[in-house]
Amino acid sequence: MSKTNILVVDDDSSLLDLIRMRLEDHGFHVAAAANEDQAKETAVRQLLDVAVIDLQLINQDGISLMEELHLIHPDMPVIILTAHGSIESAVEAMKRGAFTYLTKPFDSRELILQIERALEKTKLTGEIKRLRELLGEKYNFTNIVAKSEAMRNILDQVARIAGTDSTVAIYGPSGTGKELIAKAIHIASPRKDYPFLAINCAAIPESLLESELFGYEKGAFTGAERRTRGLFTRADKGTLLLDEIGDMPFSIQAKLLRVLQERIFFPLGSDQPVSVDVRVIAATNKDLKDEVRAGRFREDLFYRIHVIPIELPALKNRKEDIPSLVEHFIKKYGDRLGKEIQSVTPAAMRKLMLYDWPGNVRELENIIEYAVVMTDTDILTDDLILQNDAGGDSFLNFQEARTRFEKNYLLNLLKATGGNVSKAAELAGKYRADLYNLLKKHNISPADFKN
Repeated sequence: MSKTNILVVDDDSSLLDLIRMRLEDHGFHVAAAANEDQAKETAVRQLLDVAVIDLQLINQDGISLMEELHLIHPDMPVIILTAHGSIESAVEAMKRGAFTYLTKPFDSRELILQIERALEKTKLTGEIKRLRELLGEKYNFTNIVAKSEAMRNILDQVARIAGTDSTVAIYGPSGTGKELIAKAIHIASPRKDYPFLAINCAAIPESLLESELFGYEKGAFTGAERRTRGLFTRADKGTLLLDEIGDMPFSIQAKLLRVLQERIFFPLGSDQPVSVDVRVIAATNKDLKDEVRAGRFREDLFYRIHVIPIELPALKNRKEDIPSLVEHFIKKYGDRLGKEIQSVTPAAMRKLMLYDWPGNVRELENIIEYAVVMTDTDILTDDLILQNDAGGDSFLNFQEARTRFEKNYLLNLLKATGGNVSKAAELAGKYRADLYNLLKKHNISPADFKN
């Protein structure tokens, strides 16, 4: 493994030698520069991981030198060394891009600690950048918004676990992006060239879920006119997301447990075992420990899937991400609709920041899509944002009224049929598949209505 390259710039030759010796004793490779010109020549000549620069140099200050070095190595962390009376200048340096500062005299152990922290930050930033590029290539996402510390920690987890085959359990409220994180894990993994498949365990009736997962032989049941491969077979060597696993029927949980333990299963109507190599990612908005205590979820299955848990925060707990999410969705729907939308007004942003977001990122995306559709200017104004949640008594627009009607209609339909989707589809005069799509659109689970 190559050594870490540290550039140290100081016109005090005694201090420069002392820092060089301490860092070399710790195993770093040090390039020492007594002036600005030497520092710039070194930066052009070799790759650098971190720079340590004195604030007061002979011909220029350390901040301006830092900015010149960033033109050569844009992502290089810089640690500024400053005299006790120059704290304001050091704070200014951090505003202009320094990683941190140390006040002279300093302990060499503290300098080494800050260098290691800077290297760790660089490593994490590189992993996040790699994930964003991978996602952008395959899914057209230019980034996963991660301004908040909570989301940066999530992406750090993704980077660490992607290369393993361990089962992952993603927890979080509806609309927080659980499937997006599952895709990120897949795309950053060695399985990226193989299928990523997903199934919503709450949206498929118990009688169909088993055949969807494991497949069936011709004649296994009425209507089984040909042999059909299930999701586990089709996802071989890839990744399978079991979304809303907390709603999986108890009878199927035992069969899933066997697959996770042995990677072997029997399709319906077959006595021939099928062996698969699939990474399973589970996702749910429920507390599975509560489901285990209530007897609705197998304890042995819980411990089998709860190997690497990832907790996605609600949007109200990561509001630092809202401005970037808004910018992302404005671009997404502006491009789709051929509109050049610049931004939102301060009043509109204030509404967005003060709102509690029960529907999380999905709700925010819907609100921005609506505003982009309805605006006739290049700025989204506050009258287009959260109209009926901001105290106004104006009429709903047609699309909002239709959405509200659809959701209430579906809720009443499932109440009347006790969650039986086949009966509900018959009463509604809809194909069952179309009804499932509507239920998914409104985030409604038939299981919640079963007696």
